[in-house]
Amino acid sequence: MIREFQLGSEGGGGFVMWFLMICAVLGVAIIIERLYSLFIKARLNPGSFLEKLTSTVDSQGIEAGKALCDQTASPVAKILKSILDKAHMGKDAMEEMVTRSAAIELSFLDRGMALLAGLTTVSPFLGFLGTVMGMITAFAAIALAGEVEPTVVASGISTALITTKWGLIIATPLAIIHILFSGKVDGYARDMEEAASGLIDYIIEQYQPRKK
Repeated sequence: MIREFQLGSEGGGGFVMWFLMICAVLGVAIIIERLYSLFIKARLNPGSFLEKLTSTVDSQGIEAGKALCDQTASPVAKILKSILDKAHMGKDAMEEMVTRSAAIELSFLDRGMALLAGLTTVSPFLGFLGTVMGMITAFAAIALAGEVEPTVVASGISTALITTKWGLIIATPLAIIHILFSGKVDGYARDMEEAASGLIDYIIEQYQPRKK
């Protein structure tokens, strides 16, 4: 791998190989951050948490429910707390607060995804650019030599194709991981929406009537 990178940077690929390395490093950094955010920090079963929250509110009141949300480091807990903050103002106020809070929390869940998608697009193009530059260099050398040596041509083309190879090697796993992360974000967004709707329904239909 290192030898191929050196060949690409010194031969046909040139500086393009360094850009490909930057893409690879950025991609790995985003993946690590997203793994932590989506699978550790945001790890929570919204349905189970909603049941626990409504039980707490039912037995101890709204303030106890807010305290439970504060103790839970998850986007869904922050959204549900925003609903409890507006529980005394009616359904419209709670739904409006959900919209605002969801926009903030979804931006957290979606952070870095656009850059990851961009890297999957840019990496192959950089690879093709390096190959084209390498081919131009190889044919220019042949023109200067005034004769075509099969070994020289084969060596030049092989070196030039290294950038295409690494561009695809970088882009393919990033594209697959982006798809998996996008599915996780979409699923979590649906769960948050269902949990928010469930809490609003509970407050309107069960909690508030008992407090009157």
